[in-house]
Amino acid sequence: MLISPLAFDRYVAPARLRPQLWRLLIGLALMMAIYMAWMGLVFGAVWLAQGGGALDAALESVGTGATPIGLILLLLTFTGMALGVFAATRWLHKRSIATLFGPKHLVLRDFALGFAVLAVFALPGILWFFQTLDLTPNIDLSVWLIFLPLALIGLLIQTGAEELVFRGYMQQQLAARFASRWVWMVLPSVVFGLVHYAPSEMGDSAWLIVFVTGFFGLIMADLTARSGSLGLAWGLHFANNLFAILLFTTGEALDGLALYSLPFSVRDTDQILPMLIIDIFGMILVWAACRYALRKR
Repeated sequence: MLISPLAFDRYVAPARLRPQLWRLLIGLALMMAIYMAWMGLVFGAVWLAQGGGALDAALESVGTGATPIGLILLLLTFTGMALGVFAATRWLHKRSIATLFGPKHLVLRDFALGFAVLAVFALPGILWFFQTLDLTPNIDLSVWLIFLPLALIGLLIQTGAEELVFRGYMQQQLAARFASRWVWMVLPSVVFGLVHYAPSEMGDSAWLIVFVTGFFGLIMADLTARSGSLGLAWGLHFANNLFAILLFTTGEALDGLALYSLPFSVRDTDQILPMLIIDIFGMILVWAACRYALRKR
């Protein structure tokens, strides 16, 4: 599994100026503090907008993303995560925020590549859903179209913020300190999977979702290292969440703007397991296609 040393070294080089682990740990703590503070502002604004109603109602309306406005507000809370990473990068590592992304021309080109590759491979699955599953309309098309522009902006922010944390900040700083990919590639992917652990929403399938999400993170980490920018992982992540949040829902959460409801629940392990296995094979195909595209450059 060879990785282009030139692209990867250029991507990691800015992090090598201040690679100390204590900076990384404090940076992650700072990021979480700013993220939580930003979320507090959003929840507080919703609470006030509801006329001083119960805080539980405000948390419910945004926290589950069960309505169009609630979902968009939830996606926008990730602005705080991005601001936290930016602050850690500037204040603790004294480097430009742009170094988290990689060269601008690569970011833009690879984002488009990642989005296109996943869209092509996802299309047969989407058509299969429509032809074989009993889909139920979840939201009126006119409402969906009204909120679509804001939802796309929200998804760009949400996926971009997560990529900045796990494939940008963490991967760069760990690679600047450790040579082993078991550290700089696997560790952020494990953490990425664990932060998606939600037993209250996913029931007995929670750890399966963690595994699949961590596997997705591992693929994103490898492609980031190979491409030398955040663009490829960001484009793939954006396309994946677009289909998972704006097209289909299983009804547990983040269903405020999904066009259709699937006829099964993610809590039902027997039903969801075959889907997750297919999903993993699909990820491998997408990864292989992206690697082939990178090799042709």
